[in-house]
Amino acid sequence: MNHSFLRAVGLLGEEGIEKLNHSSVIVFGVGGVGSYAVEALARAGIGSITIVDNDIVDITNINRQLIALHSTIGMDKVAVSKSRTADINPLCKVTAIKEFYDESSNMDLTEYDYILDCIDSVKSKLLLAETAAKNNIKIISAMGTGNKLEPDKLKITDISKTSYCPLAKKMRAELRKRGINHLKVVYSTEEPKCRTVPPASVSFVPPVAGLMMAGEVVKDLIYD
Repeated sequence: MNHSFLRAVGLLGEEGIEKLNHSSVIVFGVGGVGSYAVEALARAGIGSITIVDNDIVDITNINRQLIALHSTIGMDKVAVSKSRTADINPLCKVTAIKEFYDESSNMDLTEYDYILDCIDSVKSKLLLAETAAKNNIKIISAMGTGNKLEPDKLKITDISKTSYCPLAKKMRAELRKRGINHLKVVYSTEEPKCRTVPPASVSFVPPVAGLMMAGEVVKDLIYD
């Protein structure tokens, strides 16, 4: 066993660590939520991680994104995330795809054990949910974390049980039109503190959502 993960054995067991070692996940979006999700997955011992994002690091990302530093401004987010992930676990197979996910994307998602949707585009989120449902792939989707201030209001549930979140409301309605009634999500029960465009954000809400997503993925992969 890789000694990097010895401290997790008591909680996850050697068999659990091996399952994670042989698991493959894909993370869409490495912003305030996704960058922390990738980090936690790498430190949990996931054996193969694919990172998808078409953006570069901007100075406005520094307040909330793990990969955003003054030294990384202007760099591709997927490149920064790949380098960091490989440094955490050199045995992890890390694939970086600089792409905006839409109908034109030519990705075979059936090769993955889990999809993490950490992107903002409703259209892309719906496409991921549809693809996952059609191919019976596990998926967890992040709802809105902007304009929120209370990380303890975040929770993981089925989208049919969400409230307060405008993004979840829109997703729920659109999914129903597509015959999809269930989707695992992380969302906030907090009413928005403001209504800014783009949404206001802080350093301690999106990261918590990303860590929660990664934790759910790890538990699902081991125990389901």
